[in-house]
Amino acid sequence: MKSSLALIAIFAPLALAQLQIDPQIAAEIAKIKAIDNHAHPVLPAPGDTGYDALPVEHMDPYTEPVRMRSGSPIVAEAQRQLSIAGPKNDSYPARILDQLGIETMLANRIALGPGIAPPRFLWVPYEDALMYPLNNTGLASANSDRKAFFADENHLLKQYLKECGYSGPPAALSEYLAKVVDATLNRHKRGGAVAVKFEAAYLRSLDFDDVPRATAESIYLRGHTTAVSDADYKKLQDYIFRHIAAEAGRLGMAVHIHVAWGPGGYFHTAGTNPLLLESVFNDPALHQTNFVMLHGGWPFTREVTPLLTKPNVYADFSAQTLLNYPRTVAQVLREWLELAPEKVLFATDAYPYSEELGWEQSGWLAAETTRQALGLALTGMVNDSEISRDRAFELAHMVLHDNARKLYNLK
Repeated sequence: MKSSLALIAIFAPLALAQLQIDPQIAAEIAKIKAIDNHAHPVLPAPGDTGYDALPVEHMDPYTEPVRMRSGSPIVAEAQRQLSIAGPKNDSYPARILDQLGIETMLANRIALGPGIAPPRFLWVPYEDALMYPLNNTGLASANSDRKAFFADENHLLKQYLKECGYSGPPAALSEYLAKVVDATLNRHKRGGAVAVKFEAAYLRSLDFDDVPRATAESIYLRGHTTAVSDADYKKLQDYIFRHIAAEAGRLGMAVHIHVAWGPGGYFHTAGTNPLLLESVFNDPALHQTNFVMLHGGWPFTREVTPLLTKPNVYADFSAQTLLNYPRTVAQVLREWLELAPEKVLFATDAYPYSEELGWEQSGWLAAETTRQALGLALTGMVNDSEISRDRAFELAHMVLHDNARKLYNLK
């Protein structure tokens, strides 16, 4: 937190002049110790690969966003700000959080480990692999990215099966759901998970239809002896997704879903439109499950806005603060805050994107962009007489800390 205050002290005159942020609002934002709803921290020990179930390093070349490119001035500034973080021992990750002004980080990881552990880091494991219990060769042939992704999912499913005492998926869907899917979710809950994560958008579109149990059972049974069509396999995936969402809700874990553009030249952006999830959010069987749209649907941010009126739907704006500049993010935040401020969550999407932009540097970039964008949005709302300055302070605390504390029942 001291680094955040020092940064504002150094750059405040120029930043405020350029961005026209109310100085009192900026000072209040700088004091808040945040809860980071979504990130991928890396263990301080060398060789860690557990920060993502679908790591993106293997992808074919694609056009990277300007802010995140090697040589970007803001990336260089992030490196400079974190150059005094000290040795990478078990206390290193917590020291990084201190520099970023983050109290607690929700860690998307296959497993936690030394240095990445409660209370500063809370676990959010991956569940996509459970949706793909049949032969995935046909799905993996779509493009080179998905070929590698499905290999990763197959490997993770084998791990989950082994942990449940199986060498392969059982013959009946009922047994698979009870003894593998539910058992895995319960194990994750006992391991401290506060939410579960789906990266499904990298593998398919987000239209999870409401499929009858008998249909899913028939497809699952046939899939053990013969290949099923992609259309039929999708129905099985849809059924398993809704089952996981219901069980996660019963266990008190939120469901995090990647809802936004993703890196890679083959990523299917149209398949991430948040409106594709509306039937899931409206499903009476899932009303006890809280859903969080990670990354706020970018570029479909306006489609996210009305979905926030649903009682069990939230959004964070992670990744937007890496891809976009403060004014652009501020426009999104203002629209959301004017409609449903209780549903807006801060997150960094801190991730080891490159040698220059590690999880530490991307976390710094996202946190600083957030403070500027939030300051802009709240200043505009005050200047337009929509809210008082005291209400602006309250909204800042809600976005950066209080909304997440309430959602995850944190102390």
